[in-house]
Amino acid sequence: MPKLSIITITYQAEAYIERTLQSVFEQGCAEEIDYVVVDGASKDRTLEIIEANKAQINQVISEKDKGIYDAMNKGMQRAKGEYILFLNAGDTFASAMTLKNLLHELSGNPDVLYGEAVFVNNEGQSLGIRSEVTPHRLPAQLSWRDFKYGMLVCHQAFIAKRSIAPLFDLQYKLSSDIDWEIQVLKKSTHVLKSAAPICHYLMGGASVQNLQRSWKERYQVLKSHFGLLPNLINHLIIVARGLVFALKKQGKYW
Repeated sequence: MPKLSIITITYQAEAYIERTLQSVFEQGCAEEIDYVVVDGASKDRTLEIIEANKAQINQVISEKDKGIYDAMNKGMQRAKGEYILFLNAGDTFASAMTLKNLLHELSGNPDVLYGEAVFVNNEGQSLGIRSEVTPHRLPAQLSWRDFKYGMLVCHQAFIAKRSIAPLFDLQYKLSSDIDWEIQVLKKSTHVLKSAAPICHYLMGGASVQNLQRSWKERYQVLKSHFGLLPNLINHLIIVARGLVFALKKQGKYW
């Protein structure tokens, strides 16, 4: 069994998919990974680029899906690794040595390995580490209860044992990853923080483009885990904290 399945989902991503593929390939460690690429039947050059690199990809799926999380579920259902990591089109590993370091940390057999994400723009330029450019500070010891104020760990920086990872809930179109991470952490007894950033996360994804719906879904997800009254209080704190943070950043949240 390979140690880690890396799952890349993509749709109409001809401008970004190459950087993600090359980031995975440059890591080496091919014998220890299972690389799965799930394309949503793109109509641009995305599939052409994937096909040109198919020799270095273990599994390629290209078919219509019901959205981001349906595609991620397809990747999980095909995955063969002991652990799974989602690195979607436009996202890359933080450095050429990241995967080697992650595999060393996974040798300690954690249920979850998590870490920092570096936000980047379309040109791949760094916007800073997530804990520095958002109000979400990454704790040294992560618990599902730490998610009471929202998404804490980018899913591209969250590695889970496949045996405890549920499928994504398709009732949520934009915030199912928060629910998924909480569910995984509820089943975890050994959670480890990576010593170095795990990924470069491309800003401007679906949740950023549909903020209002994303916020509504996040509220529903967190209510299901924390209860109505605690969630109301927590969201008042989220709003207040966000306003204070934005003021410090001169009106800019990012």
